[in-house]
Amino acid sequence: MAKDSFVPEVVILRLPLYIRALTQMSTEGQTVISSKSLGDRLQITPAQIRKDLSYFGRFGKQGRGYKIESLVAELTNILGLNRQWNSCIVGVGRLGKAIINYPGFVPEGFKIIYAFDNDQSKVGQTVNEIKILPMNEIKAIVKDNNIKIAILAVPATIAQNVISDLVETNIKAILNYAPIAPKVPNGLIVRNIDPVLSLQSMTYYLD
Repeated sequence: MAKDSFVPEVVILRLPLYIRALTQMSTEGQTVISSKSLGDRLQITPAQIRKDLSYFGRFGKQGRGYKIESLVAELTNILGLNRQWNSCIVGVGRLGKAIINYPGFVPEGFKIIYAFDNDQSKVGQTVNEIKILPMNEIKAIVKDNNIKIAILAVPATIAQNVISDLVETNIKAILNYAPIAPKVPNGLIVRNIDPVLSLQSMTYYLD
């Protein structure tokens, strides 16, 4: 579906949270949910939830709440999660191997189909049936296989160089585990995953 540029990024970031909470509430036996109940679960105000959803049309009826099954289907379609997204991972150290072996990706529509590393002792090995390839093959393979998502699990010292290589391919989104603030061109989506940053933001609220 066409993407509307006027939708704030923070709204897009909350949509997967809504899907996860709604799915959990469905497994608990609920079929209809109010914005207040969903907000209580996620510590988000009901008004914010209603505003977020309003960017994409009308959902539910005032005073009656939302049908969980229908809302999950709509949000899944909005995020493009009703298809499989092939991805590659760069860096197959301990973190990279853990990511490859994580069972939660495929059920949600994300499949790692290639892995790359610059350690020649790892090249040719397989992890969870994925063969590790040399990093100098990234550009050709990503282009030939129309891969749009890359997962970066390399040391900070080489992360920017790898990102620069990925920029020259079809990659449109990078999930970055390296502890850097990467330089990327406009149009390339980057999500940085860093538990240290999350811990640092939480200490503000602690005594």
